[in-house]
Amino acid sequence: MSEPRYLSGQLLLALPGMSDPRFERTATAMCVHDDGGALGIVINRPADGMTARALFGQLGIPADAVPEAAPVYLGGPVEPQRGFVVHSLDYDAGATLAVAGRWGLTATLDILRDIGAGKGPARWLLALGYAGWGPGQLDAELTTHGWLNAPATDDLLYAVAPDARWPQAFAAIGVDVGLLSADAGHA
Repeated sequence: MSEPRYLSGQLLLALPGMSDPRFERTATAMCVHDDGGALGIVINRPADGMTARALFGQLGIPADAVPEAAPVYLGGPVEPQRGFVVHSLDYDAGATLAVAGRWGLTATLDILRDIGAGKGPARWLLALGYAGWGPGQLDAELTTHGWLNAPATDDLLYAVAPDARWPQAFAAIGVDVGLLSADAGHA
């Protein structure tokens, strides 16, 4: 079976030795990847000291149904002031992007209001910012040492602890990250 040409609906995993510190040890849920570029949300970097409930409060949105400890993730370096919700497909606000039949991506205040009121998706994670690549940029990066892709499961997205998502995604494809070298080989 050949590798898919595009990675929408998969996880993009930074290999040890990633030269860009913004992506070191990241697991990124790829939401868009096509000829026009790529967009993903980093799902394993909780923002220090920030919870979803506190962010809802800052936005003046009631958060009665938001778990006390739900984190806010640093979704990537692009537009870090903009919020994105990666969520189960049981919710569609009309502005929701369905990603490869696996999850939804919504970036409106309506989803936050619905989550706060207990009318949102059953499973979700909230991120600020995203990772973005221009046309062909990610494709070129995939040919050099730096990235590997893996299937994205509901458990990896929502149930696995954030700090365990990166190594567990590697384990899911049979790779022990402890055995990977940070140095690229050259023939």
